[in-house]
Amino acid sequence: MIELRNASKKYQQGAREVHALRDVSLSIRKGEFLSVMGASGSGKSTFLNLIGGLDQPTSGEIFIDGRPLHGISDDELTLIRGRMVGFIFQFFNLLPILTAAENVSLPLLLEGAPYSEIKPKAIKLLEQVGLGARTEHRPEQLSGGEMQRVAISRALISDPAVLLADEPTGNLDSHTSEDIFMLLKSLNEKGQTIVMVTHDSRAAAYGSRIITLKDGALSEDISIGERA
Repeated sequence: MIELRNASKKYQQGAREVHALRDVSLSIRKGEFLSVMGASGSGKSTFLNLIGGLDQPTSGEIFIDGRPLHGISDDELTLIRGRMVGFIFQFFNLLPILTAAENVSLPLLLEGAPYSEIKPKAIKLLEQVGLGARTEHRPEQLSGGEMQRVAISRALISDPAVLLADEPTGNLDSHTSEDIFMLLKSLNEKGQTIVMVTHDSRAAAYGSRIITLKDGALSEDISIGERA
């Protein structure tokens, strides 16, 4: 599904060169739930940005479903990202003037699809995450957990090959966070490939595999079953 071959990312900060990611080689299988851990500055966000097509490696190769994410134009990258990747962010990123159903529909609306065609699918996704009665509510009328469920539904509207979650419960209380993790686990059990960045070992345990990054390098790669 996703493959990194000696992927590296460097940034220039004045006269200093920063290695955000160092020669990471990794394969993520279809249907896997990968948790990515590491301290602040370890390279987690860079890793997620690269496999999500938000950035390109300085060197090395990255493939998603056999298609390269390196050495291609921004337009090609945008096309692959829009059709193959769903993003879930810590801060929800919902538009306050839109209803839940409209927020979920937004990725396809931006591609020019009519709302009348998208809305039934958006409502079905909201029903699947327990928000069937909240489809016409705006973000200000929803709780934090409900807003994150809308954001998850929005990430799924394009039937992405992979779902990327960046600290998806960073703004939620512990009880609501557990509900979101259980929802992600349920999606994974239905076959959805998920890559989740987290600093919380309890959250990481919801995945089927945990990798740890340290100073931009891969320092640990463990399947959950191997911990027993």
